[in-house]
Amino acid sequence: MSDRPSEWDKYLLGSVLFISLLIGGGTASGLYTDTLIEVAAIISAAAVFSQSSGQRIPRSVLWLLIFAVALVVLQIVPLPAAIFSGLRPELLLADSGLVGETRFRFVSVGVGRTIESLLYLVALAAFFLSVLRLRVAQVHALLPFFFMGVICNGLAGAIQYSLSNDIAIEGLLPFTINAGLFANQNHFAALLFVSIPFVVYYGLFRGHLLSGSLGLATLLLLLLAAGSRAGVLIGLAITVLSIVFLSARSRVSGLGILAVFIGLSAYTIGAWTKIEADAIDPAFGRGEFARTTIEGIKENWATGVGFGNFQRAYQIYEKEGMIFKQYVNHAHNEYLEIAFEGGVLAVLLMALYFVMLSMALARVRRDPLQKAAFLSVSFLLIHSLVDYPLRTEALAMTFAFMNAIIFHKGFAARQKRELIEIDHNGEKLLVPIGTPS
Repeated sequence: MSDRPSEWDKYLLGSVLFISLLIGGGTASGLYTDTLIEVAAIISAAAVFSQSSGQRIPRSVLWLLIFAVALVVLQIVPLPAAIFSGLRPELLLADSGLVGETRFRFVSVGVGRTIESLLYLVALAAFFLSVLRLRVAQVHALLPFFFMGVICNGLAGAIQYSLSNDIAIEGLLPFTINAGLFANQNHFAALLFVSIPFVVYYGLFRGHLLSGSLGLATLLLLLLAAGSRAGVLIGLAITVLSIVFLSARSRVSGLGILAVFIGLSAYTIGAWTKIEADAIDPAFGRGEFARTTIEGIKENWATGVGFGNFQRAYQIYEKEGMIFKQYVNHAHNEYLEIAFEGGVLAVLLMALYFVMLSMALARVRRDPLQKAAFLSVSFLLIHSLVDYPLRTEALAMTFAFMNAIIFHKGFAARQKRELIEIDHNGEKLLVPIGTPS
């Protein structure tokens, strides 16, 4: 009998990641494709957790997830109506519902939407924790599944942009595909730019400089074609930082890095032209969304309105002159929307996550893959200031995967093994990571 460890878990989780990138690009609620991804993620996680693992899950991460799930559950638990007195406007009190004759209310103004959000969170947490239980080699093996998903989206986007500047695909998925396999071109752009650090990683550390350079050029051209102003700027910034941040320990010569920077200069000119050609957002734009959302936060700071209920609660704070045929479905600022839906407790959890992420930077600086994941997470969080990329299953699963790379304890253990080498005389020699033994 062979003692070789099983590999089925990486194929199982990799398939979930790949499928989410194929069919998880919708932004509407109640999509059956999102439900399929969530069910697949939970079942896969159950299978992974049924097996023993030598990898430990960081307690701080586990407690953060427990508190996050508990907060969502609290919003759908009946509470005495007296608690809400003075904590939210009368209009929202009417929507939060009465339960039985004892006059109980829910924190959530739409219990169904909050339950949907709970399933969303549980699926992401399950996938994230499952990746944390994989061996480091298996985590590396998930990258090809991610790249396959990105390539499929890139091919779909290239075909669309080669045919027309405005082409939509209907009927293939339960949402209209407008860019790549996404309903939103900004979210398609987000997938492209979070891929850049991993492409740079493969080019610098895996000996695939030529294919990595071609892949990087393709991603940048697709970002220009997508027409997302934020995506263009973030794509340029993340490329520069990836090369600088990751190249310190790579084997690529300075000449190769210089060539890439020359290419980036040409890309900058194209990016500037693209931004200048686009019209600036009118008054009915992200600034107005933010101001209105902040008004809602002020009146619901204690409890929030319930996750998934932004659209329903936002309407009562809209100015009369800002009501048009097109309605506001998200705040286009992930942090304001979470604060509006979850209240002060959600803000505290976000702050705790940022503290943990900042502390992780000191631990990941020696491993290039973790550094790449840190860059991707950081820029996705920056993009969340002007959009809502984490509201799509595709990007949310990608976000969970990248966070799992950052917080995985196995990388630190491997670094300790690589830093110490025993010579023929039994003496310990320090060997920098990335140096061939």
